[in-house]
Amino acid sequence: MRRKKFNLKREYNDSWGYIKESRNFIYFIIGVFFVFALIGFFAPASEDITKIILEFIEKLLEQTKDMSAGELVRFIFVNNLQSSFFGLFFGIILGIFPVFAAIINGYVLGFVGAMSVDAEGIFILGRLLPHGIFELPAIFISLGLGLKMGSFIFQKEKRKSFKKYFRDSLKVFLFIVFPLLIIAAIIEGFLIAIG
Repeated sequence: MRRKKFNLKREYNDSWGYIKESRNFIYFIIGVFFVFALIGFFAPASEDITKIILEFIEKLLEQTKDMSAGELVRFIFVNNLQSSFFGLFFGIILGIFPVFAAIINGYVLGFVGAMSVDAEGIFILGRLLPHGIFELPAIFISLGLGLKMGSFIFQKEKRKSFKKYFRDSLKVFLFIVFPLLIIAAIIEGFLIAIG
């Protein structure tokens, strides 16, 4: 059988097709993320959790304080790329890692959102929104596909399912997630630099 010639448009369309096919896993991750974002926003955090998150934010600010816009773009891109990649491919272990990542990221976003509102008022959320327009969909897709990848163990033809999930997820990562993360890093890096 002859191999199909590489066609960028077809690969891109196939990637969107696989996202559509996997939408229930992605919706589940979005649901978990937003439930924990609401918990982080409205529920008072314990002293220990507050200390851990504040130390993490402080470390991040220290790392990025003297960076130029270009350096910030690179830093954000590399961090998001690693998070997305690990969220997707560590899903192999029964999809545990993607769910855990959605819980942590959602909670931290809610916590930081609440702190920002306390400090600067509700309208600060409108200024924070552009930071996540491209980044969050990329993360949700990665975690959702990671969760789906972990479900191969429940399929009748485990080996075949794993190979298909892995191949299709890698395709989505290259053709959809990667470009979204580049756009997200450029927007976020320049917004932070001028802010």
